[in-house]
Amino acid sequence: MGSQPEPLPTPVTQYGRDGLAAILARPERAVIAVDFDGTLAEIVADPEQARAHPDAVPALAALAPHVASVAVVTGRPAGVAVRYGGFAGVPGLEHLVVLGHYGAERWDAVTGTVHTPDPHPGVAAARAELPGFLEAHGAWRGTWVEEKGQAVAVHTRRAQDPQAAFEALRAPLTDLAAQHGLVIEPGRMVLELRPPGMDKGVALTAYLREVGAESVLYAGDDLGDLPAFGAVEKLRSDGMPGLLVAADTVIDELAEKGDLLLDGPASVATFLKALATHM
Repeated sequence: MGSQPEPLPTPVTQYGRDGLAAILARPERAVIAVDFDGTLAEIVADPEQARAHPDAVPALAALAPHVASVAVVTGRPAGVAVRYGGFAGVPGLEHLVVLGHYGAERWDAVTGTVHTPDPHPGVAAARAELPGFLEAHGAWRGTWVEEKGQAVAVHTRRAQDPQAAFEALRAPLTDLAAQHGLVIEPGRMVLELRPPGMDKGVALTAYLREVGAESVLYAGDDLGDLPAFGAVEKLRSDGMPGLLVAADTVIDELAEKGDLLLDGPASVATFLKALATHM
C-alpha cells in the first residue's frame, strides 16, 4: 500500500476552506501565485544575497504539472527573481511565469526572455537625488540604496535603529516620489520608489483572466502583497474561489486577512509540497 499524503492544514476562514476545496477539485483550472522575498526566500540583510529556500523550487515543480499555472509575483526585476530563485531550466517549471516589478515586467520560462517597459524618467531623477537627500535627512549611515532598473529602493535594515530610520524616511521619501511622478511602496525595512499604475493586485487579476483561471492561491508576506490579497478578496466576492496564505505573521494586516497562516519560506515550501501530493 502507498503512503498517505501529508495532511493539509485547515484554513481558518470559510472563504479559505472553499478556496482550497475548489483548487483540489479542479487543479487544472487553478493558478498558484506566490511572492518571492519572505515567501519563497528568507528575508536577509543584503537583498542581493536572497535565494529561494532549498525546498521551494522542488515544491513548485511538483505542483506545476497539476495546475493551470504557477506564477511568481514580485517587486524585484523579473530577471533578478529568476536568477535568485533558480527557476530557469527546472523540469516541471517549463511554463513558469515571473511577474516582476509588481507586474510591469514578465519572464516566461517557455521563451526564457523578459518583456520590460521603457523606464519611467522619474526613477532616474529620484535616483540621482537620493545620496544628497539621505544625507540631508541624517539617514545616510546604515541605509542602503538598491538599484532595481524600473524602481529604486532605500533599505533601513542595516541602520542602528531600522524601524526608526524607516519611519523617519517614510514621509520625506513619499514627497520625493510624488515630485517625480512616482509612488512609494513600503515593505519590511524598505521604501521603494516606483512608477504608479501597477501593483500585485492589478498584475494578478490580469494574469488570472489571461489563463482563464477558476480558482487561485496567493501567498505573500509583506505590505506589497496587500493589493494581491485585496484582488483575491474582490474575485471571491465575484464568485471565484481563492485561498490567501500569509507566509509570515510579522505584518498584522496580512495576518488578519490570511486564510492560512504560515511561518516563513520553509513552512510555505512544506505546504506547497503537501498540496501537490493531494492532487
